[in-house]
Amino acid sequence: MIIGSHLSTAKGFKNMGKVAVAMKANTFQFFTRNPRGGKARKLDEKDIRGLKEIMDENNFGPILAHAPYTLNMCSKTDKTRDFARIAFKDDLERLEKLPCSLYNFHPGSHTGQGVEKGIEQIVEILNETIKEDTTTTILLEAMAGKGTEIGRNFEELKKIIDGVNYKGKMGVCIDTCHIFAAGYDIVNDLDGVLEEFDSIIGLDRLKGIHLNDSMKPFGSNKDRHAPIGEGEIGFDAIVNIVTHPKLKNLPFYLETPNDIEGYKREIEMLRKISQ
Repeated sequence: MIIGSHLSTAKGFKNMGKVAVAMKANTFQFFTRNPRGGKARKLDEKDIRGLKEIMDENNFGPILAHAPYTLNMCSKTDKTRDFARIAFKDDLERLEKLPCSLYNFHPGSHTGQGVEKGIEQIVEILNETIKEDTTTTILLEAMAGKGTEIGRNFEELKKIIDGVNYKGKMGVCIDTCHIFAAGYDIVNDLDGVLEEFDSIIGLDRLKGIHLNDSMKPFGSNKDRHAPIGEGEIGFDAIVNIVTHPKLKNLPFYLETPNDIEGYKREIEMLRKISQ
């Protein structure tokens, strides 16, 4: 099982690797910069080498870089889109220097422009930035559907991918809390949800899963994560997800409201049920 949690870059990449190993994780997720925006910290080659060594020694799966929440490619505000364009380009350039093959971002909110216009703007920035020699796989995150969010259903994610020139560089990250809140019944009909995903997008594009329970009920369109087994999705449904034959070999990234010890307990619990 490939599983880890979200970790802070505050003490560097090598330290994140050490923390992951200490809690029996074999992957992790990190923000490329402050989640509320701003400049990314300077990369340190020695620090990066240290992380690579830890990953090799401990048979890590793919680690996942997460874009800042403020990266909104489809805002009606030019300044917001300009930040998204600059940060996205900078992140992809930096990831070429890191042992990280996956980059996840929220498609964004169209802020009243409409879904079609929002998707058009997202595709424009993706096509400006993704090149033939880009080695990172860019993941669209499936969203809960609050407000004017884009990515509230598989069809919207598919439309974005369809517009990208280098489609082979694109993938999807499913967040269990998000899609449950968006109205995909992963509790009672996981097989049906996966079949729908496969028919619309293709399971080959599913590259990772944010594993979270949900504080809010099914179809609420509310993005409120809960610890594993303590929310509306429930422990049994989480077990079905991590052991499902079509999902079990994917990397799982915990974003539950926890500290390091809490993540460690969840990882231990999930490893036991996946054996």
